[in-house]
Amino acid sequence: MGQGDVLTAGASEPLGTLETALAHAVRLSSANPLLAAAQAREILKVAPGHPEALRLLGAALRGQGDLGAAREVLEPLAAAHPRFAAAHLEVGLVHAAAGRRRAAFDATARATALAPLHDAWRRLGDQLALAGDHAGADEAYARHVNAQVKDPRLLEAAAALNDGRLAAAERMLRDHLKASPTDVAAIRMLAEIGTRLGRYEDAENLLARCLELAPSFAPARRNYAVALYRQTKAEAALVQIDMLLADDPRDPGLRNLKAAALGRVGDYEQAIACYEALLRDHPVQPKAWMSLGHALKTVGRRADSVAAYRKAQEQAPALGEAYWSLANLKTFRFDQADVAAMRAQLGRPDLADEDRLHLRFALGKALEDAGADEEAFQQYLAGNALRRASLEYDPDETAGHVRRCRATFTAGFFAAREGGGCQAPDPIFIVGLPRAGSTLVEQILSSHSQVEGTMELPDIPALARRLDGRSRRDEASSYVEAVAALDGEALREMGEAYLESTRVQRRLGRPFFIDKMPNNFAHVGLIRLILPRARIIDVRRHPLGCGFSGFKQHFARGQAFTYDLTDLGRYYADYVALMAHFDAALPGCVHRVIYEALVDDLEGEVRRLLDYCGLPFEPACLAFHDNDRAVRTASSEQVRRPLFAEGVDHWRRFEPWLGPLKAALGPVLEAYPAAPGED
Repeated sequence: MGQGDVLTAGASEPLGTLETALAHAVRLSSANPLLAAAQAREILKVAPGHPEALRLLGAALRGQGDLGAAREVLEPLAAAHPRFAAAHLEVGLVHAAAGRRRAAFDATARATALAPLHDAWRRLGDQLALAGDHAGADEAYARHVNAQVKDPRLLEAAAALNDGRLAAAERMLRDHLKASPTDVAAIRMLAEIGTRLGRYEDAENLLARCLELAPSFAPARRNYAVALYRQTKAEAALVQIDMLLADDPRDPGLRNLKAAALGRVGDYEQAIACYEALLRDHPVQPKAWMSLGHALKTVGRRADSVAAYRKAQEQAPALGEAYWSLANLKTFRFDQADVAAMRAQLGRPDLADEDRLHLRFALGKALEDAGADEEAFQQYLAGNALRRASLEYDPDETAGHVRRCRATFTAGFFAAREGGGCQAPDPIFIVGLPRAGSTLVEQILSSHSQVEGTMELPDIPALARRLDGRSRRDEASSYVEAVAALDGEALREMGEAYLESTRVQRRLGRPFFIDKMPNNFAHVGLIRLILPRARIIDVRRHPLGCGFSGFKQHFARGQAFTYDLTDLGRYYADYVALMAHFDAALPGCVHRVIYEALVDDLEGEVRRLLDYCGLPFEPACLAFHDNDRAVRTASSEQVRRPLFAEGVDHWRRFEPWLGPLKAALGPVLEAYPAAPGED
């Protein structure tokens, strides 16, 4: 066989010319990387060193997840052919898959400087998104937007956006759009600025306008889907994602986003199927393996979730979040090999802070389980210090919110607005502090035939953010004043909007549903105004037990007050003060469940709880651990077991180190379970 004839992998007849064989390898590369690699090797047998065949081999190895072998092929190729743009792009994609963002950007920039590879930055963005690097993905997508700009009037704005000069870019784009209001490229660029600044509602509105003008503008539709998802509008995002996947069903970034959105709307089985299909095609994606593990954990497939987390560990030994995901199962126990591996990673000077803090929390859990309490606490302390240093939490802001609520939401205030809002009785809000037992109460209630459990819904905080109106953190909050200014019609509309936005979570058709966002205690005033017939349940746990449990928990998002013992104590005290105020202003409106009382007298407390909700007693509520519903919180494994009392006083082992928490709690600690000043 001569160089004009090349065998296709697995075939017994010549495929034809070298060009035909290369074209066949290209077709195989996305659908079947294994066969594409075999085809490329066959080509290289008859055309050793052929640059395009080597590029295809490297791409196929990347597609199989063999990143080391891909680099061994692609880096020498790019060095030998410094003007081979596609080779540099492949090097960039390999770096992105391995989590080396800067190297990925450098290689992709070289590629796009050499040739007009129009989709290069989008492909890099997809790879970074798949690897869990959302900030890097946003930057790559922004460059993709700018690379498509041809209008000289927009090039300066594009350059400013690339350089991070967002205010200058925004000014130039707004000036341009005054003269050319239908320029969809400029509208999309302006939306990208909104996304980079976290102004997702602005970005959503701009992109909706963009698609109204140009419905086939796929890059704008992709941006639109992301903006919707980040605003917790997952159902709407799925519509856009499915439209895009109809044209490109194998797009890994879109498939990953779809799986995440399916999880957000509670369709965990479909989310799991999406992740599994994605990982069959792109097996070396440790962050995607973790996402799969989270979904499996939620539906109670514990062994499968452990296997997925272990896969992430295997692929990325320094990925602290994979160890923390195992620790966060609560019932999982690390072995000595795990402890040694975590210590080894923590000994690396080049370990990223994000991985280091996750490993601190995970190692703390391993040491706590082994009874090494003092060292465990030191690990928690170190992990919390790292996390606190990255946050802008201000305890004075929380205290100010509580003062304004107490001054505004008085008994007279509510009496003057009696009869307003949406009168639907459907929602049951469970509020309090995280790690106080709210998931247990949710599991008990959702075991009732008339109640559906959902998850920690973001809808009330989203309403609060819109009312707050701040565009910068350093601006004073006007949230309480904005709530007080709402008229009866506005209150009714907001209540109805809440019911509509949460409807996607209600899959069982039961008359009542639970919203278990604990931080909604800060919005009891708003809830009472827009949904006056909703039930509100405050779950409270001993301040040292609740505080220590929160301190050793690394939360996926929010709960910024938990990473410092003094912040924790102040927050708990502010929470108690606010709930005591609502007890006085709205007697009987809020039902309180004391966690220790629930453990001590399960049936008595459950009967009181059901009476408050207007529900008949059902024995299934006492057998809550038999309920196989999906549970998304850190307590998902614990609520699938019968109630046990051992955890009630577990915090006492760590009391010697909780001094700052005690001091910040002040009289709240001694008064528990009552509030200071209560009889």
